[in-house]
Amino acid sequence: MRRKLTKYAVPLLFMMMMILLSGCDTSMMVLDPKGPVGADQRDLIVISTVLCLIVLVPVLILTAWIVWRYRDKPNNKAAYMPVWSHNTKAEVIWWAIPIIIIGALAVVTVKYTYALEPSKPLKSDKEPLVIQATSLDWKWLFTYPEQGIATVNYIEIPEDRPIRFQLTSDAPMNSFWIPQLGGQMYTMSGMDMTLNLQADEPGVYFGSGANFSGPQFADMRFEVKATSDADFDQWVNEVKSKGSELTLEGYEKLAEPSSSDRQYFSSFPEGLHEKIVNKYVVGKGHHHGGSEESK
Repeated sequence: MRRKLTKYAVPLLFMMMMILLSGCDTSMMVLDPKGPVGADQRDLIVISTVLCLIVLVPVLILTAWIVWRYRDKPNNKAAYMPVWSHNTKAEVIWWAIPIIIIGALAVVTVKYTYALEPSKPLKSDKEPLVIQATSLDWKWLFTYPEQGIATVNYIEIPEDRPIRFQLTSDAPMNSFWIPQLGGQMYTMSGMDMTLNLQADEPGVYFGSGANFSGPQFADMRFEVKATSDADFDQWVNEVKSKGSELTLEGYEKLAEPSSSDRQYFSSFPEGLHEKIVNKYVVGKGHHHGGSEESK
């Protein structure tokens, strides 16, 4: 009975794993990047996976072969060598290859870690667009200090232009993530974190909070729309003309724990982001790669 369970357990577990992974849309988004940061992260994932498979695949194949070749069965003709204990050539091979691969993996990881420093400005001829992102219970507030507008659960950005996100939280810690553009980065109370991203082409991209933060954390999803410069300017003008004003009282109401539909605000209180950052700390808030103006 035990042998039968073992025989079918591995294939069954493998099938269950494939079914679960097939439902992870975000895993496919990560492998379909639409920006330079996402592309570098995809490359790191692929390179690391290939290097690991160089060791993993032969080990799995040899394990399966050994189990099959030397299984217990009547009239087994396999050679039996109870005194065999050492083979220099074999030990050099199975120790040298993993050491080389680990070394290569370390070099690749260090290179991409420095290249993908979140606060490092992206190379571009265009000035970055600043968007201040605040995680709330259970919604996202995005303020555009240069344009003077704000949105809830929606971001619109110009394509092929660096976006400098300034991230903080007025609620439990969360994680800001746009899988096809890059990320994740934590949002924390009293912290002003910087994340530089860019969309290389027009499109609508999925964004979400990637950290459990309460019963309605699944509602912390937002849409990111990349458009041309002209369409972005037109959208800003529409928000200014049609959106409502976000006051301090309105913000306090918005920050109360609840999910929210998409909202647009034609204006917001000056220095709102800085007030949120400094709300829970004595003195100045902590900054990671933030601009001097935000400090």
